[in-house]
Amino acid sequence: MALRGWRPAAAALAAGWPRGGGPGGPSAPGTGPGPEPGAPGGAVTAALYVHWPYCRKHCSYCSFNKYVVPAVDEAAVRACLVREAQTLLRLGGVQSVTSVFFGGGTPSLASPHTIAAVLEAAAEAAHLPAGAEVTLEANPSSASPARLAGFRAAGVNRLSVGVQSLDAAELRLLGREHTVDEARAAVEAARGLFPGRTSIDLLFGLPGQSREAWARSLEAALGLCDNHLALYQLTLERGTALEARVRRGALPAPPQDLLADMYHAARAVLAAAGFRQYEVSNFARKGALSTHNLSYWRAEQYVGVGPGAHGRFVPWGEGSQQREARVQTPDPDAWMREVQNHGHGTRRRVALSPLEQLEELLALGLRTDEGVTQQRWGRFSPQLPLRAVFGGPGEAMALQQQGWLLLDGWGLRCTPEGLAVLDSLLPGLLCQLQRMAGIGGRGTEDAGGQGPGAHGGQGMEAAGGQDTEAAGGQRQEAAVEQGTEPRGGQGAEAWGQSLEPTEGQSLGLRGDKGRRLMEDKAGGWQGTKPRGGQSLKAAGAQSPEAD
Repeated sequence: MALRGWRPAAAALAAGWPRGGGPGGPSAPGTGPGPEPGAPGGAVTAALYVHWPYCRKHCSYCSFNKYVVPAVDEAAVRACLVREAQTLLRLGGVQSVTSVFFGGGTPSLASPHTIAAVLEAAAEAAHLPAGAEVTLEANPSSASPARLAGFRAAGVNRLSVGVQSLDAAELRLLGREHTVDEARAAVEAARGLFPGRTSIDLLFGLPGQSREAWARSLEAALGLCDNHLALYQLTLERGTALEARVRRGALPAPPQDLLADMYHAARAVLAAAGFRQYEVSNFARKGALSTHNLSYWRAEQYVGVGPGAHGRFVPWGEGSQQREARVQTPDPDAWMREVQNHGHGTRRRVALSPLEQLEELLALGLRTDEGVTQQRWGRFSPQLPLRAVFGGPGEAMALQQQGWLLLDGWGLRCTPEGLAVLDSLLPGLLCQLQRMAGIGGRGTEDAGGQGPGAHGGQGMEAAGGQDTEAAGGQRQEAAVEQGTEPRGGQGAEAWGQSLEPTEGQSLGLRGDKGRRLMEDKAGGWQGTKPRGGQSLKAAGAQSPEAD
């Protein structure tokens, strides 16, 4: 099998962590991994998300697309993941895979053989560069040193450990399978095998959690972690055991002021420890940003493989020139039947209009400290510049005057204060975008969403929400309910409800004219899931990486 540059073990690790080169050095906005995928005239590129849907138990807070079954036919699942990855990468005309993320579920329950097979399939269908970031989410209870060494030999070079808490009582409340000692041992083993490339997830805002308890957890995490931390505000999702207990009054709901205090305290503590908050929920030092999650926040193309996975790419192989939002069938057994019969299990596909693509670019880009750059905006909207949309009188100017937002030659981004309350800023900015796109009309139409994975000149009236049948004529009548996500993983499509994006996150735009922002994890997002502040007082993020 020709792997075209793919080096699965130590050789890839030796390539080192990708460093950015934005203005002002590694801590300035714009620092990130290399050139943008899909640049005009360049190769067609995409990130790859792979969803492993199985867990050993149901955590009390988790609403992601996951399944607890007596036994898993791993050989059958592996064959379907391989086939779907190759089908969709070829359908998207992908010439180079920029990063790979194995999310779940609990992907550390998969065998290293399965991980290696998927990576080989990606390398065969498209180029997978040596040293490309390959992340696996791991639960401490399935992350023994021997198992982690097997994943490294298979080609994984970055690990995201779902610690969630370093307090025994909190772990029991969350229904986690591991103990504090197991979490510590897993992180220490991961740091030994993936030095500089180990991330840990922590949850805050648990029912009954105090400021002091959160401060202790954060201090313990700083003594244990490597160079990347993801902090997620717990969201009480309908249908989960924890939400039911709070709704019945058996547990207290955390006050919004307390959540805001916890989030702001964490930002201050991490900044003092040398961490850069490069996204609402994600913190890194020494350049250890997540390449894969940045691809979501930069609105780049990504292919979602596995039950319930989400994707955003242009299906060039079908003759299309327009980016689509795709969701794979969530139930693993049904998904496998569709892959075996049709080569892929796409259950829902929607062509994204140029305006919808700009909405996603804005809502996701503002989650990061680099914001939406002039260059990136221009790739999606060459005829309607960023300053033409947000530089005149309106919501954006008012937010700049109030100190929440910055618009300059670099682009549009939140101030540190604005980043903490992003969910409160977005509705007005999205309304201004819609208004100005209507005025500029033709400029946005001509743009055709030409950017990473969106080409062609369909106007805003076209393709807005055409629901196309997929996977052998099957069609999903309603958005797949997989929790909410975009999270390093994926989740259900959301129209006008709070959205969640990557290492598990949510954008919290409730109702605003049925706006579909990006969701990704199977039952959440891909790779991450943030919740950007619920009000001008409370902010944070949400959801863990591995359940």
